[in-house]
Amino acid sequence: MTSGFARAVVRYGYFPFMFFGLNGAAYYVVTNGYSPLWIAAGIAILLLTAIGTAFAAERILPWYAEWNEPNGDEHTNIIHAIVYEWQNLNGILTIPLLGWLFSGGLNAGIWPKEWPIWGQLILAVVLADFALMFLHFLSHRYAFLWRLHAVHHGVSRLYGFNGLVRHPLHQIIDMVLGTAPLAIAGMPVQVALLLGFAISVQLIIQHSNVAYALGPFRNHLSIGQIHHLHHVNWGKEGDCNFGLFLTIWDRMLGTFQAEPPRPITAGDMCIDEVPQFPKGYVEQLVFPIHYKPGQGVQQPLTAAARARAAQDAAE
Repeated sequence: MTSGFARAVVRYGYFPFMFFGLNGAAYYVVTNGYSPLWIAAGIAILLLTAIGTAFAAERILPWYAEWNEPNGDEHTNIIHAIVYEWQNLNGILTIPLLGWLFSGGLNAGIWPKEWPIWGQLILAVVLADFALMFLHFLSHRYAFLWRLHAVHHGVSRLYGFNGLVRHPLHQIIDMVLGTAPLAIAGMPVQVALLLGFAISVQLIIQHSNVAYALGPFRNHLSIGQIHHLHHVNWGKEGDCNFGLFLTIWDRMLGTFQAEPPRPITAGDMCIDEVPQFPKGYVEQLVFPIHYKPGQGVQQPLTAAARARAAQDAAE
């Protein structure tokens, strides 16, 4: 049985440690002039620390105990996380190329490189948060984007790793439209690395099954119960709370909803018209090809998925 002290530490310390502690540590690693290899190792260790902390905290103080139970998605989610971070790294490595290509154009004098790195990072987070929120909003409005984004919503439970579940093509769209403009404007590699890390940690926080307390910030940060409502399988009722960091953009767009119309239960996740969502990584990669949004309940879309669903039902 978990002690009351441990639960209190998680309730009040989880978010500050994950958001301020790990991002602060990443800032120290990136800005202290060490070799690129040392920086890469430091960021990797901090990212693993974020994942490990989420995993431990989910066992101490979960929102729903059911979300801690494996349901055949663990290996697929690990692959998703590896692919997600690999594409992040590739995106960061293209920044010098973008800077060179646009050195005589958009890059000239737009990005405030004279600001301290922490100021540039805050600016990058705010701009990226708005761009990614709006792209997220569009991904729920247009079928060709929703087919890709549905891979993220196909999860039947929320826990830390789920934040890194993305169809690779949708992640590329996120990077091209959400963060590449910042690189074109001249954002330094240091800032891009910190931004990528901050986004990864925020996705883990946002989806982790941890009943952390936010106090007066509860309705201003797009995490916790605010994001749970976004993932419900209640038709269009989850088309709200699209932000990653802040709720201000949803408030401006008219899509912010602080409370659910009815209590959310552990079984209210996934996509209502695909209740038996494919669990294999390859199956999820090809899912957008077969998925037909808005055409009613659809059965598992591949033979392997059908066999797995039948096995799950038998168990």
